[in-house]
Amino acid sequence: MSFSVLIVDDELKVCCTLRDILNRHGFEARYCTNPLQVVPTLRSEPPDLLLVDVKMPVQEGIDVLRSVRAEDADLPVIMISGHASVESVVDAMKYGAVDYYTKPIDNSRLISEIDRLASVKNRPRLAAAGPRIVTQSPAMLKVIELARKAAPTNAAVIITGESGTGKELIADLIHRCSARADQPFIKINCAAIPEDLLESEMFGHERGAFTDAKFQKQGMFELARKGTIFLDEIGDMSPKTQAKMLRVLQDGSFTRVGGSRTLQAGCRILTATNKNLQSLIEKGVFREDLYYRLSVVTLRLPPLRDRREDIPLLTDYFLQEFTRTYCKRIRTLSAQVSALFFRHDWPGNVRELRNLIERAVIFCEGDLIDVPAIPEQYQVVAEVRAERPLEERYQTRGRELILEALQRSGGVKQKAASLLKIDRKTLYRKMKRYHIGS
Repeated sequence: MSFSVLIVDDELKVCCTLRDILNRHGFEARYCTNPLQVVPTLRSEPPDLLLVDVKMPVQEGIDVLRSVRAEDADLPVIMISGHASVESVVDAMKYGAVDYYTKPIDNSRLISEIDRLASVKNRPRLAAAGPRIVTQSPAMLKVIELARKAAPTNAAVIITGESGTGKELIADLIHRCSARADQPFIKINCAAIPEDLLESEMFGHERGAFTDAKFQKQGMFELARKGTIFLDEIGDMSPKTQAKMLRVLQDGSFTRVGGSRTLQAGCRILTATNKNLQSLIEKGVFREDLYYRLSVVTLRLPPLRDRREDIPLLTDYFLQEFTRTYCKRIRTLSAQVSALFFRHDWPGNVRELRNLIERAVIFCEGDLIDVPAIPEQYQVVAEVRAERPLEERYQTRGRELILEALQRSGGVKQKAASLLKIDRKTLYRKMKRYHIGS
Protein backbone atom coordinates (compact mmCIF):
# COMPACT_ATOMS: atom_id res chain seq x y z
CA MET A 1 0.00 0.00 0.00
CA SER A 2 1.35 3.45 -0.95
CA PHE A 3 2.32 6.07 1.61
CA SER A 4 0.75 9.46 0.87
CA VAL A 5 2.36 12.79 1.73
CA LEU A 6 0.69 16.20 1.57
CA ILE A 7 3.12 19.14 1.14
CA VAL A 8 1.85 22.49 2.44
CA ASP A 9 3.86 25.51 1.23
CA ASP A 10 2.82 28.80 -0.33
CA GLU A 11 5.74 28.60 -2.81
CA LEU A 12 4.68 26.53 -5.82
CA LYS A 13 8.29 25.84 -6.85
CA VAL A 14 9.11 24.33 -3.46
CA CYS A 15 5.96 22.18 -3.59
CA CYS A 16 6.74 20.84 -7.07
CA THR A 17 10.39 20.11 -6.22
CA LEU A 18 9.49 18.22 -3.04
CA ARG A 19 6.66 16.37 -4.79
CA ASP A 20 8.97 15.19 -7.58
CA ILE A 21 11.64 14.04 -5.10
CA LEU A 22 9.12 12.08 -3.02
CA ASN A 23 7.42 10.58 -6.08
CA ARG A 24 10.78 9.35 -7.38
CA HIS A 25 11.26 7.51 -4.09
CA GLY A 26 7.92 5.73 -4.40
CA PHE A 27 5.73 7.94 -2.21
CA GLU A 28 2.37 9.33 -3.31
CA ALA A 29 3.05 13.06 -2.94
CA ARG A 30 0.72 15.98 -3.60
CA TYR A 31 0.75 19.60 -2.54
CA CYS A 32 -1.43 22.44 -1.30
CA THR A 33 -0.36 26.10 -1.61
CA ASN A 34 -3.31 27.44 0.40
CA PRO A 35 -3.00 26.46 4.08
CA LEU A 36 -6.69 27.17 4.64
CA GLN A 37 -7.48 24.15 2.45
CA VAL A 38 -5.53 21.69 4.61
CA VAL A 39 -8.32 20.70 7.02
CA PRO A 40 -10.92 20.21 4.23
CA THR A 41 -8.33 18.07 2.42
CA LEU A 42 -7.82 15.95 5.53
CA ARG A 43 -11.53 15.20 5.57
CA SER A 44 -11.82 14.33 1.88
CA GLU A 45 -8.44 12.70 1.12
CA PRO A 46 -6.50 12.15 4.38
CA PRO A 47 -2.73 11.71 3.83
CA ASP A 48 -0.38 9.56 5.91
CA LEU A 49 2.01 12.46 6.55
CA LEU A 50 2.01 16.27 6.35
CA LEU A 51 5.02 18.44 5.45
CA VAL A 52 4.18 22.00 6.52
CA ASP A 53 6.13 25.20 5.93
CA VAL A 54 6.31 27.47 8.99
CA LYS A 55 6.23 30.88 7.27
CA MET A 56 3.20 31.40 5.02
CA PRO A 57 1.32 34.68 4.42
CA VAL A 58 -2.27 33.40 4.56
CA GLN A 59 -1.86 31.28 7.68
CA GLU A 60 1.23 30.48 9.75
CA GLY A 61 2.42 26.87 9.72
CA ILE A 62 2.02 26.59 13.50
CA ASP A 63 -1.64 27.58 13.14
CA VAL A 64 -2.03 24.89 10.48
CA LEU A 65 -0.47 22.39 12.90
CA ARG A 66 -2.91 23.41 15.63
CA SER A 67 -5.87 22.97 13.27
CA VAL A 68 -4.59 19.58 12.16
CA ARG A 69 -4.19 18.44 15.78
CA ALA A 70 -7.80 19.39 16.50
CA GLU A 71 -8.89 17.34 13.48
CA ASP A 72 -6.52 14.35 13.85
CA ALA A 73 -4.42 13.96 17.00
CA ASP A 74 -2.27 11.16 15.56
CA LEU A 75 -1.42 12.31 12.01
CA PRO A 76 2.40 12.71 11.69
CA VAL A 77 3.43 16.28 10.82
CA ILE A 78 6.93 17.47 9.89
CA MET A 79 7.56 21.23 10.00
CA ILE A 80 9.88 22.98 7.53
CA SER A 81 11.35 26.47 7.88
CA GLY A 82 13.94 28.71 6.33
CA HIS A 83 14.02 30.85 9.47
CA ALA A 84 14.08 28.49 12.45
CA SER A 85 13.88 30.02 15.91
CA VAL A 86 13.65 28.61 19.42
CA GLU A 87 10.08 29.93 19.66
CA SER A 88 8.91 28.23 16.46
CA VAL A 89 10.60 24.96 17.40
CA VAL A 90 8.99 25.04 20.86
CA ASP A 91 5.56 25.70 19.31
CA ALA A 92 6.06 22.84 16.84
CA MET A 93 6.88 20.45 19.68
CA LYS A 94 3.97 21.77 21.75
CA TYR A 95 1.49 20.75 19.09
CA GLY A 96 3.07 17.38 18.36
CA ALA A 97 5.25 17.80 15.26
CA VAL A 98 7.40 14.69 14.81
CA ASP A 99 10.36 16.65 13.42
CA TYR A 100 11.52 20.10 12.32
CA TYR A 101 13.69 20.65 9.22
CA THR A 102 15.45 23.85 8.19
CA LYS A 103 15.88 24.90 4.54
CA PRO A 104 17.72 23.84 2.48
CA ILE A 105 16.26 20.45 3.40
CA ASP A 106 18.55 17.46 3.84
CA ASN A 107 16.66 15.31 1.31
CA SER A 108 18.41 12.05 2.19
CA ARG A 109 17.56 12.48 5.89
CA LEU A 110 13.95 13.40 5.04
CA ILE A 111 13.52 10.39 2.74
CA SER A 112 15.01 8.12 5.41
CA GLU A 113 12.56 9.45 7.99
CA ILE A 114 9.54 9.05 5.70
CA ASP A 115 10.72 5.52 4.82
CA ARG A 116 10.62 4.55 8.47
CA LEU A 117 7.25 6.17 9.08
CA ALA A 118 5.89 4.31 6.05
CA SER A 119 7.36 1.00 7.25
CA VAL A 120 5.25 1.07 10.42
CA LYS A 121 2.05 2.43 8.86
CA ASN A 122 0.50 -0.97 8.10
CA ARG A 123 2.05 -2.91 10.96
CA PRO A 124 -0.73 -4.34 13.16
CA ARG A 125 -1.05 -2.47 16.45
CA LEU A 126 -1.86 -4.30 19.67
CA ALA A 127 -5.07 -3.24 21.32
CA ALA A 128 -4.57 -1.11 24.42
CA ALA A 129 -5.94 -2.41 27.71
CA GLY A 130 -7.64 0.94 28.27
CA PRO A 131 -6.68 4.48 29.24
CA ARG A 132 -4.41 4.73 32.26
CA ILE A 133 -3.24 7.75 34.20
CA VAL A 134 0.43 7.30 35.11
CA THR A 135 1.52 9.55 37.95
CA GLN A 136 3.14 9.87 41.35
CA SER A 137 2.77 13.66 41.44
CA PRO A 138 0.89 14.88 44.56
CA ALA A 139 -0.86 17.54 42.47
CA MET A 140 -2.06 15.02 39.89
CA LEU A 141 -3.04 12.47 42.55
CA LYS A 142 -5.19 15.17 44.16
CA VAL A 143 -6.98 15.74 40.85
CA ILE A 144 -7.63 12.00 40.51
CA GLU A 145 -8.99 11.86 44.07
CA LEU A 146 -11.39 14.73 43.35
CA ALA A 147 -12.44 13.14 40.03
CA ARG A 148 -13.28 9.87 41.80
CA LYS A 149 -15.34 11.73 44.42
CA ALA A 150 -17.27 13.61 41.72
CA ALA A 151 -17.82 10.52 39.55
CA PRO A 152 -20.82 8.95 41.39
CA THR A 153 -22.74 12.25 41.28
CA ASN A 154 -24.52 13.91 38.35
CA ALA A 155 -22.63 17.19 38.86
CA ALA A 156 -21.30 18.99 35.78
CA VAL A 157 -17.49 18.90 35.76
CA ILE A 158 -15.17 21.21 33.86
CA ILE A 159 -11.56 20.08 33.38
CA THR A 160 -8.99 22.77 32.68
CA GLY A 161 -5.33 22.59 31.74
CA GLU A 162 -2.88 23.09 28.91
CA SER A 163 -3.08 21.08 25.72
CA GLY A 164 -1.76 17.55 26.24
CA THR A 165 -2.12 17.36 30.03
CA GLY A 166 -4.65 14.50 29.99
CA LYS A 167 -8.06 16.17 30.24
CA GLU A 168 -9.75 13.45 28.19
CA LEU A 169 -8.25 10.75 30.44
CA ILE A 170 -9.77 12.42 33.51
CA ALA A 171 -13.16 12.64 31.75
CA ASP A 172 -12.89 8.94 30.89
CA LEU A 173 -12.02 8.13 34.51
CA ILE A 174 -15.11 10.00 35.75
CA HIS A 175 -17.34 8.10 33.32
CA ARG A 176 -15.85 4.70 34.20
CA CYS A 177 -16.27 5.35 37.94
CA SER A 178 -19.87 6.51 37.60
CA ALA A 179 -23.16 4.60 37.59
CA ARG A 180 -23.30 5.38 33.84
CA ALA A 181 -20.21 3.29 33.02
CA ASP A 182 -22.26 0.76 31.00
CA GLN A 183 -23.83 3.55 28.93
CA PRO A 184 -22.26 5.42 25.93
CA PHE A 185 -19.37 7.83 26.43
CA ILE A 186 -19.66 10.36 23.59
CA LYS A 187 -16.81 12.81 22.86
CA ILE A 188 -17.06 16.03 20.84
CA ASN A 189 -14.13 18.32 20.07
CA CYS A 190 -15.76 21.74 19.70
CA ALA A 191 -12.64 23.15 18.03
CA ALA A 192 -12.50 20.44 15.36
CA ILE A 193 -16.03 20.91 14.02
CA PRO A 194 -16.90 24.03 11.96
CA GLU A 195 -19.14 26.44 13.83
CA ASP A 196 -22.01 26.06 11.37
CA LEU A 197 -22.00 22.25 11.85
CA LEU A 198 -21.38 21.99 15.61
CA GLU A 199 -24.99 22.65 16.62
CA SER A 200 -26.20 19.97 14.20
CA GLU A 201 -23.59 17.48 15.46
CA MET A 202 -24.62 18.06 19.07
CA PHE A 203 -28.41 18.32 18.76
CA GLY A 204 -29.16 16.72 15.40
CA HIS A 205 -31.27 18.20 12.59
CA GLU A 206 -34.55 17.64 10.79
CA ARG A 207 -34.82 16.85 7.12
CA GLY A 208 -34.68 20.07 5.10
CA ALA A 209 -33.28 22.14 7.98
CA PHE A 210 -30.54 23.37 5.64
CA THR A 211 -29.29 22.74 2.09
CA ASP A 212 -27.57 19.38 2.65
CA ALA A 213 -30.01 18.08 5.29
CA LYS A 214 -31.59 15.36 3.13
CA PHE A 215 -32.40 13.13 6.09
CA GLN A 216 -33.25 13.51 9.75
CA LYS A 217 -30.17 13.08 11.92
CA GLN A 218 -29.82 12.28 15.61
CA GLY A 219 -27.31 14.43 17.48
CA MET A 220 -24.74 13.41 20.08
CA PHE A 221 -27.10 14.26 22.95
CA GLU A 222 -29.60 11.69 21.65
CA LEU A 223 -26.91 9.09 20.96
CA ALA A 224 -25.50 9.49 24.46
CA ARG A 225 -28.84 8.38 25.94
CA LYS A 226 -28.24 7.92 29.70
CA GLY A 227 -24.47 7.94 29.36
CA THR A 228 -21.92 10.75 29.44
CA ILE A 229 -21.15 13.43 26.87
CA PHE A 230 -17.70 15.05 26.91
CA LEU A 231 -17.35 18.44 25.24
CA ASP A 232 -13.67 19.20 24.67
CA GLU A 233 -12.45 22.74 23.91
CA ILE A 234 -15.71 24.24 25.18
CA GLY A 235 -14.17 27.72 24.87
CA ASP A 236 -14.51 27.50 21.07
CA MET A 237 -18.29 27.12 21.15
CA SER A 238 -20.30 29.87 19.39
CA PRO A 239 -22.73 32.09 21.37
CA LYS A 240 -25.72 30.50 19.58
CA THR A 241 -24.70 26.98 20.57
CA GLN A 242 -23.88 28.21 24.09
CA ALA A 243 -27.51 29.35 24.44
CA LYS A 244 -28.76 25.88 23.53
CA MET A 245 -26.26 24.32 25.92
CA LEU A 246 -27.57 26.51 28.73
CA ARG A 247 -31.09 25.26 28.07
CA VAL A 248 -29.91 21.64 28.26
CA LEU A 249 -28.23 22.32 31.60
CA GLN A 250 -31.22 24.21 33.00
CA ASP A 251 -34.10 21.87 32.15
CA GLY A 252 -32.52 18.96 30.26
CA SER A 253 -34.31 19.77 26.99
CA PHE A 254 -33.26 20.67 23.44
CA THR A 255 -34.59 20.72 19.88
CA ARG A 256 -33.00 19.51 16.67
CA VAL A 257 -31.88 22.15 14.17
CA GLY A 258 -34.93 23.06 12.09
CA GLY A 259 -37.28 21.25 14.48
CA SER A 260 -39.91 22.30 17.00
CA ARG A 261 -40.34 19.10 19.04
CA THR A 262 -38.72 19.27 22.47
CA LEU A 263 -36.45 16.34 23.30
CA GLN A 264 -35.05 15.35 26.67
CA ALA A 265 -31.34 14.81 27.33
CA GLY A 266 -30.70 12.12 29.92
CA CYS A 267 -26.91 12.26 29.79
CA ARG A 268 -24.33 13.75 32.12
CA ILE A 269 -22.18 16.60 30.77
CA LEU A 270 -18.42 16.87 31.22
CA THR A 271 -16.42 19.68 29.58
CA ALA A 272 -12.79 20.66 29.12
CA THR A 273 -10.81 23.65 27.90
CA ASN A 274 -7.23 24.89 27.62
CA LYS A 275 -8.44 28.50 27.52
CA ASN A 276 -9.02 31.03 30.28
CA LEU A 277 -12.82 31.13 30.35
CA GLN A 278 -12.86 34.03 32.80
CA SER A 279 -10.98 36.10 30.23
CA LEU A 280 -13.44 35.02 27.51
CA ILE A 281 -16.33 36.04 29.79
CA GLU A 282 -14.79 39.49 30.30
CA LYS A 283 -14.51 39.89 26.51
CA GLY A 284 -18.15 38.88 26.08
CA VAL A 285 -17.52 35.76 23.96
CA PHE A 286 -18.44 33.18 26.61
CA ARG A 287 -21.62 33.25 28.71
CA GLU A 288 -21.06 33.72 32.42
CA ASP A 289 -24.29 31.88 33.32
CA LEU A 290 -23.19 28.91 31.20
CA TYR A 291 -19.78 28.88 32.86
CA TYR A 292 -21.30 28.61 36.35
CA ARG A 293 -23.60 25.81 35.18
CA LEU A 294 -20.65 23.88 33.75
CA SER A 295 -18.28 24.42 36.66
CA VAL A 296 -20.11 22.82 39.59
CA VAL A 297 -16.83 20.91 39.97
CA THR A 298 -13.61 22.31 38.49
CA LEU A 299 -10.52 20.13 38.06
CA ARG A 300 -7.26 21.85 37.10
CA LEU A 301 -4.55 19.64 35.60
CA PRO A 302 -0.92 20.65 36.19
CA PRO A 303 1.44 20.90 33.19
CA LEU A 304 4.18 18.29 32.88
CA ARG A 305 6.90 20.83 33.72
CA ASP A 306 5.27 21.14 37.17
CA ARG A 307 5.21 17.37 37.72
CA ARG A 308 8.69 16.39 36.55
CA GLU A 309 8.73 13.46 38.96
CA ASP A 310 6.34 11.79 36.49
CA ILE A 311 8.70 12.00 33.51
CA PRO A 312 10.57 8.71 34.28
CA LEU A 313 7.29 6.89 34.98
CA LEU A 314 5.64 8.14 31.81
CA THR A 315 8.77 7.43 29.77
CA ASP A 316 8.86 3.81 30.93
CA TYR A 317 5.13 3.41 30.35
CA PHE A 318 5.24 4.73 26.78
CA LEU A 319 8.44 2.83 26.05
CA GLN A 320 6.74 -0.44 27.00
CA GLU A 321 3.65 0.48 24.99
CA PHE A 322 5.52 1.24 21.77
CA THR A 323 8.08 -1.55 21.98
CA ARG A 324 5.09 -3.93 22.05
CA THR A 325 3.35 -2.06 19.23
CA TYR A 326 6.37 -2.05 16.92
CA CYS A 327 7.85 -5.39 18.03
CA LYS A 328 11.11 -3.81 19.22
CA ARG A 329 13.42 -4.88 22.05
CA ILE A 330 14.48 -1.61 23.62
CA ARG A 331 15.56 -1.69 27.25
CA THR A 332 15.78 1.94 28.27
CA LEU A 333 17.02 5.46 27.51
CA SER A 334 20.63 6.56 27.66
CA ALA A 335 21.75 8.84 30.50
CA GLN A 336 22.15 11.71 28.01
CA VAL A 337 18.58 11.35 26.73
CA SER A 338 17.21 11.09 30.28
CA ALA A 339 19.05 14.30 31.20
CA LEU A 340 17.70 16.00 28.06
CA PHE A 341 14.15 15.01 29.06
CA PHE A 342 14.58 16.57 32.51
CA ARG A 343 15.88 19.84 31.02
CA HIS A 344 13.05 20.13 28.51
CA ASP A 345 10.00 22.26 29.43
CA TRP A 346 7.46 20.04 27.56
CA PRO A 347 5.19 22.75 26.11
CA GLY A 348 3.03 19.98 24.61
CA ASN A 349 2.95 18.15 27.96
CA VAL A 350 2.28 14.39 28.18
CA ARG A 351 1.08 14.20 24.57
CA GLU A 352 4.40 15.62 23.40
CA LEU A 353 6.36 13.11 25.50
CA ARG A 354 4.27 10.24 24.13
CA ASN A 355 4.81 11.35 20.53
CA LEU A 356 8.54 11.70 21.13
CA ILE A 357 8.87 8.23 22.65
CA GLU A 358 6.91 6.69 19.76
CA ARG A 359 9.17 8.38 17.22
CA ALA A 360 12.30 7.35 19.13
CA VAL A 361 11.15 3.71 19.23
CA ILE A 362 10.50 3.76 15.48
CA PHE A 363 13.96 5.13 14.68
CA CYS A 364 15.99 3.29 17.32
CA GLU A 365 18.24 0.59 15.79
CA GLY A 366 19.53 -1.10 18.97
CA ASP A 367 18.29 -1.83 22.46
CA LEU A 368 19.01 1.66 23.85
CA ILE A 369 17.41 4.97 22.86
CA ASP A 370 20.34 7.35 22.49
CA VAL A 371 20.66 10.95 21.31
CA PRO A 372 20.63 10.15 17.52
CA ALA A 373 17.07 8.78 17.87
CA ILE A 374 15.85 12.13 19.26
CA PRO A 375 14.95 14.99 16.85
CA GLU A 376 17.67 17.63 16.65
CA GLN A 377 15.41 20.46 17.80
CA TYR A 378 15.05 18.86 21.26
CA GLN A 379 18.81 18.86 21.70
CA VAL A 380 19.13 22.48 20.55
CA VAL A 381 16.32 23.81 22.74
CA ALA A 382 17.53 21.87 25.79
CA GLU A 383 21.11 23.12 25.33
CA VAL A 384 20.01 26.75 24.88
CA ARG A 385 17.82 26.63 27.99
CA ALA A 386 20.44 24.86 30.09
CA GLU A 387 23.27 27.24 29.21
CA ARG A 388 21.47 30.57 29.59
CA PRO A 389 21.57 32.47 32.91
CA LEU A 390 18.39 32.28 35.00
CA GLU A 391 17.52 35.95 34.34
CA GLU A 392 17.83 35.49 30.58
CA ARG A 393 15.70 32.33 30.68
CA TYR A 394 13.06 34.27 32.64
CA GLN A 395 13.10 37.03 30.02
CA THR A 396 12.70 34.50 27.19
CA ARG A 397 9.76 32.85 28.92
CA GLY A 398 8.10 36.27 29.16
CA ARG A 399 8.63 36.81 25.46
CA GLU A 400 7.13 33.39 24.66
CA LEU A 401 4.02 34.16 26.73
CA ILE A 402 3.49 37.50 24.99
CA LEU A 403 3.88 35.89 21.56
CA GLU A 404 1.35 33.21 22.51
CA ALA A 405 -1.11 35.84 23.76
CA LEU A 406 -0.73 37.82 20.52
CA GLN A 407 -1.25 34.65 18.52
CA ARG A 408 -4.41 33.73 20.46
CA SER A 409 -5.82 37.25 20.11
CA GLY A 410 -5.14 37.45 16.39
CA GLY A 411 -2.64 40.25 16.93
CA VAL A 412 -5.14 42.52 18.75
CA LYS A 413 -3.00 44.03 21.51
CA GLN A 414 -5.88 44.98 23.82
CA LYS A 415 -7.11 41.38 23.77
CA ALA A 416 -3.56 40.07 24.30
CA ALA A 417 -3.17 42.36 27.32
CA SER A 418 -6.45 41.03 28.75
CA LEU A 419 -5.27 37.44 28.33
CA LEU A 420 -2.08 38.29 30.24
CA LYS A 421 -3.99 40.23 32.92
CA ILE A 422 -1.95 43.40 32.29
CA ASP A 423 -2.90 46.81 30.95
CA ARG A 424 -2.16 47.82 27.36
CA LYS A 425 0.66 50.23 28.29
CA THR A 426 2.48 47.46 30.18
CA LEU A 427 2.10 45.18 27.15
CA TYR A 428 3.55 47.83 24.81
CA ARG A 429 6.46 48.35 27.20
CA LYS A 430 7.20 44.63 27.39
CA MET A 431 6.86 44.22 23.60
CA LYS A 432 9.44 46.99 23.15
CA ARG A 433 11.78 45.35 25.68
CA TYR A 434 11.48 41.96 23.97
CA HIS A 435 11.69 43.46 20.43
CA ILE A 436 8.28 42.17 19.40
CA GLY A 437 6.53 43.83 16.49
CA SER A 438 6.36 47.59 16.21
